[in-house]
Amino acid sequence: MPHPFSPPPIQPLDRLQVTDGLLINADRWRISHDYHRQRQGIHYQSLHQPGIVCGLGICLISAPLDVPSQYRDGRWVQLQPGIAIDVAGNPIVVPKAMDFRITSEAPPDSPITVYLVVSYVDPTKLRRKEQPEVVQETFRIDEKINSPQEQEVEICRILLQPDVTQLQSPTNIFFPEANQLDLRHRVQVCPRPQMTVRVAQISYDGSNPSAPDHPVQSLFYLLESIASLYPALQGVPDIGQLTLDAVGAEPIADTYDVLYLCGQRPLVPTEAEFIALKEYLTKGGTLLVDAGLSGIDLAKSILELAQQLDSPLEPLENLSRSHPLRTQPFLFAALPKFQQEPTQVWSGGGILLIMGGLSSAWGLDAALSLPRETLRTAHELGINLLQFACRRRHLMQLVYQEKPPSTAQTPLQSMFNKLIG
Repeated sequence: MPHPFSPPPIQPLDRLQVTDGLLINADRWRISHDYHRQRQGIHYQSLHQPGIVCGLGICLISAPLDVPSQYRDGRWVQLQPGIAIDVAGNPIVVPKAMDFRITSEAPPDSPITVYLVVSYVDPTKLRRKEQPEVVQETFRIDEKINSPQEQEVEICRILLQPDVTQLQSPTNIFFPEANQLDLRHRVQVCPRPQMTVRVAQISYDGSNPSAPDHPVQSLFYLLESIASLYPALQGVPDIGQLTLDAVGAEPIADTYDVLYLCGQRPLVPTEAEFIALKEYLTKGGTLLVDAGLSGIDLAKSILELAQQLDSPLEPLENLSRSHPLRTQPFLFAALPKFQQEPTQVWSGGGILLIMGGLSSAWGLDAALSLPRETLRTAHELGINLLQFACRRRHLMQLVYQEKPPSTAQTPLQSMFNKLIG
């Protein structure tokens, strides 16, 4: 699943004003052609995401005979010809096979991940002894131990163990092992989705989100399914982990579209947490509360919280027949049942409360017994929830105006100042 890439910069283009008698010099020629390049780049960034167009395979080779003997080892790879396009819309053309040696070494106590990437090189920024009339746009191959940047296109990665002298081709292309070429994270050129949803889980009950049976693991499956079921929306696979008191911190409030809360204990926020959550919802964020089959106390506390926020929750049955939770992008009349229990959805003021076994059908159950129809239905209803949250945030941000920080004291602060005064 590709990560979202930045949209084109919001800045005007400089266009050459042509008149009779205009003298064309190098600067004016550059302005004229840069305009078309930038316009093409904006068009590409607006409609597409970067990635590989074709080719750019990678394979292990023997060390070339013309390299010094100390470098003739099993760390040589060959990049095959191909084409990619970077985040700015620049074409990366590799016209012939290129040999490359992996030089990174893992520390003695732990493995490292090595990334092999290609990136576009503007020929006008290269230092040349001579300035030919025609120059080729070119590229560079880099080996890194940090995640690729936006302008780089990943070719492969390798989980490199200490003291490795021989790399290997993957024995299972879908499950490569350490020291083997890993091509699973290559991104193909694809249309840019209309919206991207980023989710963070709110930890408040001490549960372990990495446990196999934790609901957040099922949420990961839901985010992965979006690309296939509804490409106009893209889910970011990395689910953040936050505490409620961190919600008001910048840039947290502007980073995540949805805060996911699950459990059984009631939610009792402090005054600071209440204020932070209210500000987050005012900016268009959504609190998605999954009470499951047994979170009655959590559901009751959320209903009370919504009352305190002056945005009481209403069941979906009481909302308009054309409400987006019921119609966009998938159409639901009666809400489905999971584990023989009906699904309930409550909405109001940026809070979505779901009760029932919906999230249990987002992922794979332990016995692998859920039928495909159940999984697909759960995913479609889950996508409706995320689409609603993402659309709501987008529309509210269009009318939201940042306010200067308030100097007014909260009642709790005023009381504290009186006590210490």
